[in-house]
Formats: sequence, C-alpha cells, structure tokens
Amino acid sequence: MSVLKIDNLHAYYGKSHVLHGVHFEVQAGEIMALLGRNGSGRSTTAKAIMGLVDCQGSVRWKEQEIVGKKTYEIAHLGIGYVPESRDIFPNLTVEQNLYLGQKNARKAGRWSLDDMYRMFPALSDRKNTLAGVMSGGEQQMLTLCRTLMGDPDLIIIDEPTEGLAPKIVELVGQYLETLKERGISVLLIEQKLTIALAISDRCLVMGHGSIVFAGTPNELRNDSYIRKEWLEV
Repeated sequence: MSVLKIDNLHAYYGKSHVLHGVHFEVQAGEIMALLGRNGSGRSTTAKAIMGLVDCQGSVRWKEQEIVGKKTYEIAHLGIGYVPESRDIFPNLTVEQNLYLGQKNARKAGRWSLDDMYRMFPALSDRKNTLAGVMSGGEQQMLTLCRTLMGDPDLIIIDEPTEGLAPKIVELVGQYLETLKERGISVLLIEQKLTIALAISDRCLVMGHGSIVFAGTPNELRNDSYIRKEWLEV
C-alpha cells in the first residue's frame, strides 16, 4: 500500500523550472532511495513534498492531497524531514533539542529518549552538551533522532552521510534499518551508491528534474548505462 503518491509534480524557484512532471510512490514500510547528481532535483523534490517551494501537481499522503498546505501542517500529518543543513538548535542541549522534536508532549509516541540513546550512545554521553559544539557526525545523529521524536510514519532524509566518517556512516545505516524494522517508510536522498543499494528496497534515479530510472537495487547494479549516464561523475 502506498503512503506517498506523487504525480506530475513541477516545482519552481522564481522563474526557474526545476522539477518536470516527477511521479513515484513510496510504499508503507519501505526504504526508497532517490539518487542522482547534484542539481538533478532530488532536494527540490523533498522540499516540494514539505511545502517549502512553489509547486504544481499532486502530492498525496495517505490519500490526502497536501500540495498547498503549510510545512508545519504536513509535518503534523506524519511526515518527518531531515534537511541536508541539519538545522539543530546550537544554543540548546542535546536533550532539549530532542524534546523539541515531539509534536505532542502530552502524548507518548513510539519513540522515547531512551530509544534515541540506545540507538546512538554518543548522544546519551553528551545529553547536557550544547548542540552547537558537537561534531558534524554527532549533529547528524541528533537531527535524525529529533525527527524520530515527532513519531512520523515517513521520514525524508536528505544526504545523511555527507561529509561523515565511515564509522558514523555505518551508524546511520543501522538507524535506517531500525526504521524499516519498525515499519516506518523512508525516502532517502543519497549520493553514495554503496549505502543506498545496500539498504533500499527500491531506487529512483533523477536527471534534469525528472525520474529517469525506477527499479530494484539489483536492477540498478546491472544497468551500466543508467549508472554511467546519470550517476557516475
């Protein structure tokens, strides 16, 4: 069953036409990798889903049209978004940042602080540390966990492994696997083919603002033309 269905999506930055009729579906409980070179439209797709750019077309979340809704309204429907910029609150502690992720402080979600600390023990060690003094990898862990504290059914994650040490990349991969085990859908925007092919159920490749490939990781591995034409630098 699809939870997110995108059809004929066009997006614009001013007069610049960036997305050209994008269409795909994300199924319940699957990891969908959205791949492509820089400038192909991947991040713009995420922003269009979240109501952060001007767009036309259809974005349906659990059969409800969400184009035209405010970003906070979309988030409250159950879509979490981890932007490439991370957007932590630098002058608040790790634990305060995590609490800010909760959408309803009076209602317990599926994820607790203890869950976050078990997943990323480094956050537990630094829970009283100001988020702004942490390393990039620790800030990425914090952003991922803060989004989970909002109890989403789908998480859109933009370039979670960019600039991270291999050990942290491995932790992020384990985090994504944990989401899948808990039945949470993931739209993973990633440049590293290795991690995307290892953990995703299906892959999309974007080029020039359109989807140019849709298939399984194995099909992408075996399609040398698509990899050479649209992915390899």
